[in-house]
Amino acid sequence: MTRRFSNLIGGQSVDSPSTFLSHNSSNLEDVIGEFPEATLEQVRDACVAARRAAEAWGRTPAPIRGQIIGSIGKAIEREKEALSRLVSREMGKTLKEARGDVQEAIDTCHFFQSEGRRLYGQTVPSEMHRKELMTYRRPLGVVGIITAGNFPIAVPSWKIIPALVTGNTIVWKPSEDCPASSYAFVKLMEEAGLPEGVLNVVFGGGAGAAGQFLVNMIDERDERGRKRLDKFAFTGSTAVGRQIGEIAGRNLLHPTLELGGKNPLIVMADADLENAVSGALWAAFGTGGQRCTSAGNIILDAPIAEEFTRRFLAATQAITIGDPLKYPDVLYGPFINERFFNSWQAHYDWGKADGATLLYGKGRITRESKPSGFQGDPTAAFYGWPTIWADVQPGMQLFQKEVFGPTINLVRVNGIDEAIEAANSVDYGLSSACYTNNREWAYQFKERIQAGMSSINNSTTGAEAHMPFGGVKGSGNGTRESGIWVIESYTYWHAVNDDISGKLQLAQMDTDYIAPKSPFSVAEIDGV
Repeated sequence: MTRRFSNLIGGQSVDSPSTFLSHNSSNLEDVIGEFPEATLEQVRDACVAARRAAEAWGRTPAPIRGQIIGSIGKAIEREKEALSRLVSREMGKTLKEARGDVQEAIDTCHFFQSEGRRLYGQTVPSEMHRKELMTYRRPLGVVGIITAGNFPIAVPSWKIIPALVTGNTIVWKPSEDCPASSYAFVKLMEEAGLPEGVLNVVFGGGAGAAGQFLVNMIDERDERGRKRLDKFAFTGSTAVGRQIGEIAGRNLLHPTLELGGKNPLIVMADADLENAVSGALWAAFGTGGQRCTSAGNIILDAPIAEEFTRRFLAATQAITIGDPLKYPDVLYGPFINERFFNSWQAHYDWGKADGATLLYGKGRITRESKPSGFQGDPTAAFYGWPTIWADVQPGMQLFQKEVFGPTINLVRVNGIDEAIEAANSVDYGLSSACYTNNREWAYQFKERIQAGMSSINNSTTGAEAHMPFGGVKGSGNGTRESGIWVIESYTYWHAVNDDISGKLQLAQMDTDYIAPKSPFSVAEIDGV
Protein backbone atom coordinates (compact mmCIF):
# COMPACT_ATOMS: atom_id res chain seq x y z
CA MET A 1 0.00 0.00 0.00
CA THR A 2 1.35 3.42 -0.97
CA ARG A 3 2.18 5.62 2.00
CA ARG A 4 0.53 9.04 1.97
CA PHE A 5 2.33 12.13 3.26
CA SER A 6 1.07 15.57 4.30
CA ASN A 7 2.06 19.20 4.22
CA LEU A 8 3.57 20.41 7.50
CA ILE A 9 2.03 23.74 8.55
CA GLY A 10 2.28 25.27 12.02
CA GLY A 11 3.33 21.95 13.49
CA GLN A 12 0.31 20.14 12.03
CA SER A 13 -0.03 17.59 9.20
CA VAL A 14 -2.32 19.07 6.55
CA ASP A 15 -3.72 17.09 3.63
CA SER A 16 -4.66 18.49 0.22
CA PRO A 17 -7.51 17.48 -2.10
CA SER A 18 -5.09 16.67 -4.94
CA THR A 19 -1.97 14.51 -4.75
CA PHE A 20 0.97 13.33 -6.85
CA LEU A 21 3.26 10.32 -6.68
CA SER A 22 6.99 10.11 -6.13
CA HIS A 23 8.71 7.30 -8.02
CA ASN A 24 12.03 5.53 -7.85
CA SER A 25 13.99 7.27 -10.66
CA SER A 26 15.69 3.98 -11.56
CA ASN A 27 12.48 1.93 -11.49
CA LEU A 28 9.42 3.94 -12.41
CA GLU A 29 7.06 1.16 -11.28
CA ASP A 30 8.35 1.56 -7.72
CA VAL A 31 6.19 4.19 -5.98
CA ILE A 32 7.86 5.79 -2.95
CA GLY A 33 4.92 7.78 -1.70
CA GLU A 34 1.87 9.95 -2.40
CA PHE A 35 2.25 13.67 -1.67
CA PRO A 36 -0.16 16.60 -1.45
CA GLU A 37 -0.56 19.37 -4.01
CA ALA A 38 -0.81 22.32 -1.66
CA THR A 39 -3.60 24.79 -2.38
CA LEU A 40 -3.34 28.56 -2.41
CA GLU A 41 -5.05 28.73 0.99
CA GLN A 42 -2.65 26.18 2.45
CA VAL A 43 0.37 28.12 1.20
CA ARG A 44 -1.15 31.26 2.70
CA ASP A 45 -1.77 29.42 5.98
CA ALA A 46 1.88 28.37 6.01
CA CYS A 47 2.92 32.03 5.65
CA VAL A 48 0.57 32.97 8.50
CA ALA A 49 2.03 30.23 10.71
CA ALA A 50 5.56 31.39 9.93
CA ARG A 51 4.63 35.01 10.72
CA ARG A 52 3.05 33.96 14.01
CA ALA A 53 6.24 32.14 15.04
CA ALA A 54 8.65 34.81 13.79
CA GLU A 55 8.78 37.12 16.82
CA ALA A 56 9.47 34.42 19.41
CA TRP A 57 12.01 32.63 17.21
CA GLY A 58 13.77 35.90 16.38
CA ARG A 59 14.09 36.66 20.11
CA THR A 60 15.45 33.22 20.92
CA PRO A 61 19.12 33.79 21.81
CA ALA A 62 21.30 33.07 18.80
CA PRO A 63 23.51 30.58 20.69
CA ILE A 64 20.36 28.57 21.52
CA ARG A 65 19.31 28.63 17.87
CA GLY A 66 22.84 27.43 17.08
CA GLN A 67 22.45 24.59 19.55
CA ILE A 68 19.33 23.44 17.68
CA ILE A 69 21.27 23.60 14.41
CA GLY A 70 23.90 21.37 16.02
CA SER A 71 21.19 18.91 17.03
CA ILE A 72 19.90 18.87 13.44
CA GLY A 73 23.40 17.96 12.27
CA LYS A 74 23.62 15.12 14.79
CA ALA A 75 20.22 13.74 13.73
CA ILE A 76 21.19 13.81 10.04
CA GLU A 77 24.55 12.20 10.84
CA ARG A 78 22.79 9.38 12.69
CA GLU A 79 20.49 8.76 9.70
CA LYS A 80 23.09 9.48 7.01
CA GLU A 81 23.12 6.05 5.39
CA ALA A 82 19.34 5.60 5.35
CA LEU A 83 18.80 9.13 4.06
CA SER A 84 21.48 8.65 1.39
CA ARG A 85 19.81 5.49 0.14
CA LEU A 86 16.48 7.30 -0.04
CA VAL A 87 18.07 10.13 -2.05
CA SER A 88 19.70 7.63 -4.42
CA ARG A 89 16.43 5.77 -4.87
CA GLU A 90 14.30 8.86 -5.41
CA MET A 91 16.67 11.10 -7.38
CA GLY A 92 18.80 8.50 -9.17
CA LYS A 93 22.30 9.67 -8.24
CA THR A 94 24.91 7.16 -7.15
CA LEU A 95 25.07 6.19 -3.49
CA LYS A 96 28.53 7.79 -3.21
CA GLU A 97 27.11 11.07 -4.50
CA ALA A 98 24.03 10.77 -2.29
CA ARG A 99 26.27 10.37 0.74
CA GLY A 100 28.09 13.50 -0.33
CA ASP A 101 24.76 15.31 -0.71
CA VAL A 102 23.80 14.41 2.86
CA GLN A 103 27.27 15.10 4.24
CA GLU A 104 27.06 18.63 2.82
CA ALA A 105 24.05 19.26 5.06
CA ILE A 106 25.90 17.81 8.06
CA ASP A 107 28.89 20.05 7.35
CA THR A 108 26.59 23.04 6.98
CA CYS A 109 25.05 22.35 10.39
CA HIS A 110 28.47 21.99 12.01
CA PHE A 111 29.56 25.31 10.50
CA PHE A 112 26.45 27.30 11.41
CA GLN A 113 26.10 25.89 14.91
CA SER A 114 29.09 28.00 15.89
CA GLU A 115 27.79 31.00 13.93
CA GLY A 116 25.04 31.18 16.55
CA ARG A 117 27.79 32.46 18.86
CA ARG A 118 29.39 34.62 16.19
CA LEU A 119 26.67 36.82 14.71
CA TYR A 120 28.97 39.71 15.37
CA GLY A 121 28.00 43.35 15.42
CA GLN A 122 30.42 46.19 16.10
CA THR A 123 30.89 49.02 18.56
CA VAL A 124 31.94 52.22 16.84
CA PRO A 125 33.47 55.32 18.48
CA SER A 126 31.20 58.36 18.41
CA GLU A 127 32.25 61.91 17.55
CA MET A 128 30.19 63.05 20.56
CA HIS A 129 30.89 62.82 24.30
CA ARG A 130 28.92 60.28 26.37
CA LYS A 131 27.43 58.59 23.31
CA GLU A 132 27.80 54.96 22.17
CA LEU A 133 27.33 53.57 18.67
CA MET A 134 26.58 49.89 18.02
CA THR A 135 25.48 47.64 15.16
CA TYR A 136 23.42 44.44 15.34
CA ARG A 137 22.37 41.77 12.88
CA ARG A 138 18.58 41.30 12.87
CA PRO A 139 16.50 38.58 11.17
CA LEU A 140 14.50 39.61 8.12
CA GLY A 141 11.36 37.73 9.19
CA VAL A 142 9.57 35.14 7.03
CA VAL A 143 11.55 33.48 4.23
CA GLY A 144 9.97 31.71 1.25
CA ILE A 145 12.18 28.99 -0.24
CA ILE A 146 11.91 26.92 -3.43
CA THR A 147 14.63 24.36 -4.22
CA ALA A 148 15.48 21.98 -7.07
CA GLY A 149 15.55 18.19 -6.92
CA ASN A 150 19.08 17.37 -8.07
CA PHE A 151 20.49 18.04 -4.59
CA PRO A 152 17.48 17.41 -2.34
CA ILE A 153 19.40 17.68 0.97
CA ALA A 154 22.50 19.80 0.36
CA VAL A 155 20.97 22.76 -1.47
CA PRO A 156 17.99 23.21 0.90
CA SER A 157 20.43 23.10 3.83
CA TRP A 158 22.36 26.03 2.31
CA LYS A 159 19.22 28.14 2.65
CA ILE A 160 17.32 26.68 5.59
CA ILE A 161 20.17 26.35 8.11
CA PRO A 162 21.53 29.94 7.85
CA ALA A 163 17.98 31.32 7.72
CA LEU A 164 17.16 29.50 10.97
CA VAL A 165 20.33 30.36 12.86
CA THR A 166 19.87 34.06 12.06
CA GLY A 167 16.33 33.97 13.52
CA ASN A 168 14.05 33.73 10.48
CA THR A 169 11.03 31.48 10.02
CA ILE A 170 10.44 29.58 6.79
CA VAL A 171 7.89 28.40 4.24
CA TRP A 172 9.62 25.81 2.06
CA LYS A 173 8.33 24.36 -1.19
CA PRO A 174 10.69 21.42 -1.94
CA SER A 175 11.10 20.01 -5.41
CA GLU A 176 8.25 17.80 -6.53
CA ASP A 177 10.97 15.51 -7.92
CA CYS A 178 12.26 14.47 -4.47
CA PRO A 179 9.48 15.01 -1.91
CA ALA A 180 10.24 11.91 0.18
CA SER A 181 13.86 12.96 0.75
CA SER A 182 12.65 16.45 1.65
CA TYR A 183 10.05 15.11 4.08
CA ALA A 184 12.67 12.98 5.84
CA PHE A 185 14.97 16.02 6.08
CA VAL A 186 12.20 18.09 7.67
CA LYS A 187 11.30 15.41 10.23
CA LEU A 188 14.94 15.25 11.32
CA MET A 189 14.91 19.04 11.76
CA GLU A 190 11.72 18.84 13.80
CA GLU A 191 13.30 16.18 16.00
CA ALA A 192 16.06 18.66 16.87
CA GLY A 193 13.58 20.93 18.63
CA LEU A 194 12.33 23.55 16.18
CA PRO A 195 9.22 25.24 17.63
CA GLU A 196 5.91 24.89 15.77
CA GLY A 197 5.59 27.21 12.81
CA VAL A 198 9.30 27.96 12.47
CA LEU A 199 9.65 25.62 9.47
CA ASN A 200 6.57 25.03 7.32
CA VAL A 201 6.55 22.76 4.27
CA VAL A 202 4.13 22.79 1.34
CA PHE A 203 4.46 20.20 -1.42
CA GLY A 204 3.57 20.42 -5.08
CA GLY A 205 4.73 21.50 -8.52
CA GLY A 206 7.46 24.09 -9.01
CA ALA A 207 6.36 25.99 -12.09
CA GLY A 208 2.78 24.97 -11.33
CA ALA A 209 0.44 25.37 -8.41
CA ALA A 210 2.35 25.26 -5.13
CA GLY A 211 5.48 26.93 -6.44
CA GLN A 212 3.54 29.70 -8.15
CA PHE A 213 1.36 30.16 -5.06
CA LEU A 214 4.44 30.71 -2.92
CA VAL A 215 5.92 33.18 -5.43
CA ASN A 216 2.57 35.02 -5.44
CA MET A 217 2.91 35.48 -1.67
CA ILE A 218 5.68 38.02 -2.36
CA ASP A 219 2.95 40.33 -3.69
CA GLU A 220 0.48 39.71 -0.84
CA ARG A 221 -0.09 41.60 2.41
CA ASP A 222 -1.95 40.34 5.47
CA GLU A 223 -4.90 42.09 7.12
CA ARG A 224 -2.47 44.34 9.03
CA GLY A 225 -0.69 45.39 5.86
CA ARG A 226 2.42 43.31 6.55
CA LYS A 227 4.22 41.43 3.80
CA ARG A 228 3.54 37.72 3.70
CA LEU A 229 7.24 37.18 2.95
CA ASP A 230 10.27 39.28 3.85
CA LYS A 231 12.76 37.28 1.82
CA PHE A 232 12.72 34.77 -1.03
CA ALA A 233 15.38 32.19 -1.91
CA PHE A 234 15.25 30.13 -5.10
CA THR A 235 17.35 27.49 -6.83
CA GLY A 236 16.31 26.64 -10.38
CA SER A 237 16.25 27.89 -13.94
CA THR A 238 17.35 31.34 -15.01
CA ALA A 239 13.99 31.97 -16.69
CA VAL A 240 12.04 31.39 -13.47
CA GLY A 241 14.67 33.28 -11.50
CA ARG A 242 14.08 36.36 -13.64
CA GLN A 243 10.33 36.18 -12.92
CA ILE A 244 10.96 35.93 -9.19
CA GLY A 245 13.44 38.81 -9.40
CA GLU A 246 10.84 41.04 -11.06
CA ILE A 247 8.19 40.31 -8.43
CA ALA A 248 10.67 40.69 -5.59
CA GLY A 249 11.99 43.95 -7.03
CA ARG A 250 8.64 45.72 -7.04
CA ASN A 251 8.20 44.66 -3.40
CA LEU A 252 11.70 45.81 -2.42
CA LEU A 253 12.82 42.28 -1.53
CA HIS A 254 16.36 41.20 -2.31
CA PRO A 255 15.97 37.54 -3.35
CA THR A 256 18.64 34.87 -3.32
CA LEU A 257 18.73 33.47 -6.86
CA GLU A 258 20.95 30.47 -7.61
CA LEU A 259 20.33 29.77 -11.28
CA GLY A 260 21.68 27.91 -14.31
CA GLY A 261 25.13 27.50 -15.75
CA LYS A 262 27.03 26.75 -18.95
CA ASN A 263 30.34 26.10 -17.34
CA PRO A 264 33.67 26.16 -19.21
CA LEU A 265 36.54 23.77 -18.60
CA ILE A 266 39.77 24.93 -20.27
CA VAL A 267 42.59 22.50 -21.06
CA MET A 268 45.83 24.27 -21.97
CA ALA A 269 48.75 22.94 -23.99
CA ASP A 270 50.88 22.15 -20.93
CA ALA A 271 48.13 20.40 -18.94
CA ASP A 272 48.51 16.98 -17.34
CA LEU A 273 46.15 15.26 -19.78
CA GLU A 274 45.46 12.26 -17.56
CA ASN A 275 44.29 14.58 -14.79
CA ALA A 276 42.40 16.81 -17.23
CA VAL A 277 40.54 13.89 -18.82
CA SER A 278 39.59 12.56 -15.38
CA GLY A 279 38.30 15.95 -14.26
CA ALA A 280 36.48 16.61 -17.52
CA LEU A 281 34.77 13.21 -17.47
CA TRP A 282 33.42 13.88 -13.98
CA ALA A 283 32.47 17.47 -14.79
CA ALA A 284 30.60 16.40 -17.91
CA PHE A 285 28.93 13.17 -16.80
CA GLY A 286 28.85 13.10 -12.99
CA THR A 287 25.21 12.92 -11.81
CA GLY A 288 24.38 12.39 -15.48
CA GLY A 289 25.18 16.06 -16.12
CA GLN A 290 22.26 17.08 -13.88
CA ARG A 291 24.21 19.67 -11.90
CA CYS A 292 24.15 23.42 -12.34
CA THR A 293 27.96 23.24 -12.08
CA SER A 294 28.37 20.51 -14.71
CA ALA A 295 30.77 21.37 -17.52
CA GLY A 296 29.06 22.53 -20.70
CA ASN A 297 32.01 23.45 -22.92
CA ILE A 298 35.47 21.88 -22.84
CA ILE A 299 37.78 24.46 -24.42
CA LEU A 300 40.90 22.83 -25.86
CA ASP A 301 44.19 24.53 -26.68
CA ALA A 302 45.07 23.50 -30.26
CA PRO A 303 48.36 21.66 -29.53
CA ILE A 304 46.59 19.08 -27.31
CA ALA A 305 43.12 19.13 -28.86
CA GLU A 306 43.42 15.93 -30.87
CA GLU A 307 45.16 13.93 -28.13
CA PHE A 308 42.72 15.08 -25.47
CA THR A 309 39.78 14.22 -27.75
CA ARG A 310 41.16 10.72 -28.36
CA ARG A 311 41.64 10.06 -24.65
CA PHE A 312 38.36 11.64 -23.62
CA LEU A 313 36.37 9.65 -26.21
CA ALA A 314 37.98 6.42 -25.01
CA ALA A 315 37.19 7.26 -21.39
CA THR A 316 33.58 8.11 -22.29
CA GLN A 317 33.14 4.82 -24.13
CA ALA A 318 34.25 2.99 -20.98
CA ILE A 319 31.63 4.65 -18.72
CA THR A 320 29.32 2.35 -16.75
CA ILE A 321 25.67 3.42 -16.42
CA GLY A 322 22.70 1.88 -14.63
CA ASP A 323 20.60 1.67 -11.46
CA PRO A 324 22.98 3.01 -8.78
CA LEU A 325 21.46 0.97 -5.93
CA LYS A 326 21.81 -2.27 -7.87
CA TYR A 327 25.13 -1.47 -9.50
CA PRO A 328 27.20 0.68 -7.10
CA ASP A 329 30.12 1.13 -9.50
CA VAL A 330 28.21 3.05 -12.20
CA LEU A 331 29.34 6.60 -12.98
CA TYR A 332 25.78 7.81 -13.34
CA GLY A 333 22.19 6.64 -13.19
CA PRO A 334 18.94 7.71 -14.85
CA PHE A 335 17.38 11.10 -15.43
CA ILE A 336 15.40 12.28 -12.44
CA ASN A 337 12.21 11.82 -14.50
CA GLU A 338 10.76 11.96 -18.00
CA ARG A 339 10.49 15.77 -17.94
CA PHE A 340 14.25 16.13 -17.52
CA PHE A 341 14.88 13.53 -20.22
CA ASN A 342 12.64 15.23 -22.78
CA SER A 343 14.29 18.58 -22.14
CA TRP A 344 17.73 17.03 -22.67
CA GLN A 345 16.70 15.11 -25.80
CA ALA A 346 15.86 18.38 -27.58
CA HIS A 347 19.51 19.39 -27.74
CA TYR A 348 20.17 16.82 -30.49
CA ASP A 349 18.11 19.02 -32.82
CA TRP A 350 20.17 22.06 -31.78
CA GLY A 351 23.39 20.25 -32.68
CA LYS A 352 22.10 19.22 -36.10
CA ALA A 353 20.86 22.74 -36.83
CA ASP A 354 24.18 24.22 -35.68
CA GLY A 355 26.23 21.92 -37.89
CA ALA A 356 28.22 20.48 -35.02
CA THR A 357 29.76 17.01 -35.29
CA LEU A 358 28.16 14.31 -33.15
CA LEU A 359 31.21 12.40 -31.97
CA TYR A 360 29.43 10.03 -29.60
CA GLY A 361 25.89 9.48 -28.27
CA LYS A 362 22.52 8.22 -29.48
CA GLY A 363 19.87 9.79 -27.27
CA ARG A 364 17.86 7.51 -25.02
CA ILE A 365 19.44 4.22 -23.98
CA THR A 366 17.24 1.29 -24.96
CA ARG A 367 17.64 -2.48 -25.17
CA GLU A 368 18.48 -2.11 -28.86
CA SER A 369 20.74 0.94 -28.42
CA LYS A 370 22.95 0.98 -25.37
CA PRO A 371 26.63 1.58 -24.57
CA SER A 372 28.77 -1.46 -23.80
CA GLY A 373 29.05 -0.34 -20.18
CA PHE A 374 25.32 -0.17 -19.48
CA GLN A 375 24.08 -2.47 -16.71
CA GLY A 376 20.53 -3.61 -16.02
CA ASP A 377 17.22 -2.90 -17.74
CA PRO A 378 17.21 0.41 -19.66
CA THR A 379 13.43 0.36 -20.03
CA ALA A 380 12.90 0.63 -16.26
CA ALA A 381 13.75 4.36 -16.35
CA PHE A 382 15.00 7.17 -18.59
CA TYR A 383 18.72 6.80 -19.32
CA GLY A 384 20.74 8.93 -21.72
CA TRP A 385 23.84 8.10 -23.75
CA PRO A 386 26.91 10.08 -22.77
CA THR A 387 27.06 12.53 -25.65
CA ILE A 388 30.04 14.39 -27.14
CA TRP A 389 29.80 17.15 -29.75
CA ALA A 390 32.89 18.32 -31.66
CA ASP A 391 33.51 21.34 -33.92
CA VAL A 392 31.37 23.50 -31.64
CA GLN A 393 31.69 27.29 -31.99
CA PRO A 394 30.70 30.07 -29.53
CA GLY A 395 27.81 31.26 -31.68
CA MET A 396 26.01 27.90 -31.67
CA GLN A 397 22.97 27.06 -29.54
CA LEU A 398 24.87 24.06 -28.20
CA PHE A 399 27.57 26.38 -26.90
CA GLN A 400 25.21 28.96 -25.40
CA LYS A 401 22.28 27.04 -23.90
CA GLU A 402 22.31 24.95 -20.74
CA VAL A 403 21.83 21.25 -21.49
CA PHE A 404 20.86 19.57 -18.25
CA GLY A 405 22.09 16.07 -18.96
CA PRO A 406 25.08 13.92 -20.01
CA THR A 407 26.28 16.11 -22.88
CA ILE A 408 29.56 17.96 -23.48
CA ASN A 409 30.93 20.17 -26.28
CA LEU A 410 34.55 20.23 -27.50
CA VAL A 411 35.71 23.69 -28.59
CA ARG A 412 39.12 24.29 -30.19
CA VAL A 413 41.07 27.53 -29.57
CA ASN A 414 44.60 28.92 -29.90
CA GLY A 415 46.20 30.06 -26.66
CA ILE A 416 45.04 31.40 -23.30
CA ASP A 417 43.52 34.62 -24.67
CA GLU A 418 41.19 32.77 -27.07
CA ALA A 419 40.39 30.23 -24.38
CA ILE A 420 39.26 32.87 -21.87
CA GLU A 421 37.37 34.80 -24.54
CA ALA A 422 35.47 31.65 -25.52
CA ALA A 423 34.82 30.74 -21.87
CA ASN A 424 33.28 34.16 -21.24
CA SER A 425 31.15 34.10 -24.42
CA VAL A 426 28.02 32.81 -22.69
CA ASP A 427 25.24 34.49 -20.71
CA TYR A 428 26.09 32.41 -17.64
CA GLY A 429 28.86 32.67 -15.07
CA LEU A 430 28.53 30.04 -12.37
CA SER A 431 31.57 27.76 -12.19
CA SER A 432 34.70 27.30 -14.30
CA ALA A 433 37.94 25.32 -14.45
CA CYS A 434 41.34 25.49 -16.09
CA TYR A 435 43.95 22.75 -16.39
CA THR A 436 47.47 24.17 -16.69
CA ASN A 437 50.81 24.09 -14.90
CA ASN A 438 51.82 27.48 -16.28
CA ARG A 439 51.45 29.94 -13.42
CA GLU A 440 51.02 32.90 -15.77
CA TRP A 441 48.17 31.16 -17.57
CA ALA A 442 46.59 30.17 -14.26
CA TYR A 443 46.87 33.78 -13.12
CA GLN A 444 45.29 35.08 -16.33
CA PHE A 445 42.45 32.59 -15.95
CA LYS A 446 41.53 33.47 -12.36
CA GLU A 447 41.85 37.22 -13.06
CA ARG A 448 39.81 37.35 -16.26
CA ILE A 449 37.22 34.56 -16.05
CA GLN A 450 33.63 35.71 -15.55
CA ALA A 451 32.41 33.23 -12.96
CA GLY A 452 31.46 33.09 -9.32
CA MET A 453 33.61 30.00 -8.73
CA SER A 454 36.80 28.76 -10.37
CA SER A 455 39.06 25.73 -10.04
CA ILE A 456 42.62 25.30 -11.26
CA ASN A 457 43.57 21.71 -12.09
CA ASN A 458 40.24 20.47 -10.73
CA SER A 459 36.69 19.93 -11.95
CA THR A 460 33.91 22.51 -12.40
CA THR A 461 31.80 20.71 -9.78
CA GLY A 462 32.23 20.35 -6.04
CA ALA A 463 31.49 22.86 -3.27
CA GLU A 464 32.65 22.93 0.34
CA ALA A 465 30.27 24.11 3.04
CA HIS A 466 32.44 27.02 4.15
CA MET A 467 33.06 28.57 0.71
CA PRO A 468 30.68 31.00 -1.07
CA PHE A 469 28.50 29.42 -3.77
CA GLY A 470 26.91 31.46 -6.54
CA GLY A 471 27.42 33.03 -9.93
CA VAL A 472 27.36 36.15 -12.05
CA LYS A 473 25.52 37.18 -15.24
CA GLY A 474 22.62 34.80 -15.93
CA SER A 475 23.67 32.46 -13.12
CA GLY A 476 22.43 34.64 -10.28
CA ASN A 477 21.91 38.09 -8.83
CA GLY A 478 25.12 38.40 -6.84
CA THR A 479 23.92 36.70 -3.67
CA ARG A 480 25.97 33.85 -2.25
CA GLU A 481 25.18 30.68 -0.35
CA SER A 482 27.32 28.84 2.22
CA GLY A 483 30.02 30.14 4.52
CA ILE A 484 29.87 33.44 6.39
CA TRP A 485 28.83 35.26 3.20
CA VAL A 486 25.30 33.83 3.22
CA ILE A 487 24.51 35.55 6.53
CA GLU A 488 24.21 38.83 4.63
CA SER A 489 21.25 37.36 2.74
CA TYR A 490 19.19 36.55 5.84
CA THR A 491 19.88 39.53 8.12
CA TYR A 492 19.77 43.30 8.02
CA TRP A 493 22.08 45.70 9.84
CA HIS A 494 20.54 47.64 12.71
CA ALA A 495 22.52 50.76 13.74
CA VAL A 496 21.90 52.01 17.30
CA ASN A 497 23.17 55.22 18.91
CA ASP A 498 22.81 55.42 22.69
CA ASP A 499 23.20 58.96 24.06
CA ILE A 500 23.68 59.19 27.83
CA SER A 501 24.66 62.87 27.91
CA GLY A 502 21.20 63.98 28.94
CA LYS A 503 20.98 66.59 26.19
CA LEU A 504 20.39 66.82 22.46
CA GLN A 505 23.62 66.40 20.52
CA LEU A 506 23.55 66.91 16.77
CA ALA A 507 26.08 65.03 14.68
CA GLN A 508 28.14 67.21 12.31
CA MET A 509 26.74 70.32 14.02
CA ASP A 510 27.55 70.07 17.72
CA THR A 511 30.79 68.20 17.22
CA ASP A 512 33.89 69.74 18.83
CA TYR A 513 36.00 69.71 15.71
CA ILE A 514 39.61 70.87 16.25
CA ALA A 515 40.12 74.34 14.79
CA PRO A 516 43.11 74.51 12.42
CA LYS A 517 46.05 76.71 13.44
CA SER A 518 48.07 79.05 11.24
CA PRO A 519 49.96 77.14 8.54
CA PHE A 520 53.63 76.45 9.15
CA SER A 521 56.18 76.74 6.35
CA VAL A 522 59.35 74.63 6.44
CA ALA A 523 60.93 77.22 4.16
CA GLU A 524 61.17 79.58 7.16
CA ILE A 525 63.70 77.25 8.83
CA ASP A 526 65.73 76.82 5.68
CA GLY A 527 65.93 80.58 5.30
CA VAL A 528 64.77 80.49 1.70
